[in-house]
Amino acid sequence: MKIYKYLLFLILPIFLTSCITSKDVKYMQPSESLVINEEGLIPYNIPVYRITKNDMLNLNIVTTPKGDAAQFYSSLNTSGSTGAAGTTGAAGASGSGGNAYLYTNGLKVDSNGDVYVFGIGYLKAEGKTIQDLAKEIQEKVNENFQDGKSEVRLNIDGITYYVLGDIETVGITGEKKAHKNTLTLTEAISINGGLNRTVDRKNIVVYRKFPEGIKKAQIDLTREDVMNSPYYYVQNGDEIFLTTQRRALNGFGKDPIQTLISGVSVVTTALSIYLLLKNL
Repeated sequence: MKIYKYLLFLILPIFLTSCITSKDVKYMQPSESLVINEEGLIPYNIPVYRITKNDMLNLNIVTTPKGDAAQFYSSLNTSGSTGAAGTTGAAGASGSGGNAYLYTNGLKVDSNGDVYVFGIGYLKAEGKTIQDLAKEIQEKVNENFQDGKSEVRLNIDGITYYVLGDIETVGITGEKKAHKNTLTLTEAISINGGLNRTVDRKNIVVYRKFPEGIKKAQIDLTREDVMNSPYYYVQNGDEIFLTTQRRALNGFGKDPIQTLISGVSVVTTALSIYLLLKNL
């Protein structure tokens, strides 16, 4: 009977420390550091995306259907085939590892941070916003068109981001794409089916590329003040790493039943070894 007491004494701390609690899995728990303005609203902290080297841009130049200039700005300046009324389309087939059509026909930001637009030449793109570069191209196009007779449409191919997780996060991992102007982390997670309880919500790591390099940020999704962070908003090219809670790695903590089964297995194994040694 004495051995049972010792085993119980050893196994009890495992039950007390290995179970994943509601605080570990609940999103957006109240936080005193949450910034709210005088109107009781959480201010948007959406960073402006700036073009970096090796970006692929989708350029469409909408023109009048006739005229030499309309022919000059041909499908060579676009990421799709020429459409009706002088409008070039944005059609493209998405495949694994990016948009293959955009890769072949889009504007690539080269190693110098420039893009080459047929009929215009090289333009500095790196560090500029999409709007700034579109405005610059529009000014060049206006040299061949009357005001209001052309329109430059420049975009990236949606918000492309990458999710990488270990062990039980296979369903959410991979390259993702959202054709939205803004995308939050919680939106991205919900779109992909949510996180299981083994994922450490307090330690979501985001790697974000900037013209100067890559920055790393650690995000705690269990705190509502995460909404004040610029990393709460997913940007094009973000790499999001999901880590597994340590308590789940050793077989404990995934759910109460599994913790109980694991605990019983430990007790049974220890008792078997004890009886075996005692009978030798």
